[in-house]
Amino acid sequence: MGVRIERTEIAGIGVRHDVITTSGQRIGVVIYRDDRREIALYEPDDPDSIAQSIFLTGAEAETVADLLGHTAVLSKLSELSGGVAGLFTEQLILPADSKYLDGPLGDTKARTRTGVSIIAIVRGTEIIPSPTPEMILESDDVLVTVGTRKGLDELVKLLARTAT
Repeated sequence: MGVRIERTEIAGIGVRHDVITTSGQRIGVVIYRDDRREIALYEPDDPDSIAQSIFLTGAEAETVADLLGHTAVLSKLSELSGGVAGLFTEQLILPADSKYLDGPLGDTKARTRTGVSIIAIVRGTEIIPSPTPEMILESDDVLVTVGTRKGLDELVKLLARTAT
């Protein structure tokens, strides 16, 4: 079943998006013209009566969206290895002093050296699935990986290598 979303323009104020959950709860996100956001929970019997709300700045809203989005995507990716004995999914942060920083992913030779596959890169709010060897690694990239425990440990050491 798809997610039901209703969009309503609020003249002079902004836009209201409502998500109706499978249990019938209405969650609203009001995006004001001044970049503020309001998350609202509505009374079950009145879709215009707010039971509780939280105001967020644009940056706070982006952080919450980032957490919700990444958590959902990464948990789905983690489910891929859930039933396979000896196979693990991990999210590894590229160290700030890694010799591979600002270079192509292919330079790591991760799969050849460790047997681990890098199946996605999370960069800020963007998720890059199936990165190519030409993908340039950037500071704070999170590498979504699948492999054995030993291979993942080896990849952590490989990524931690510094330029000498």
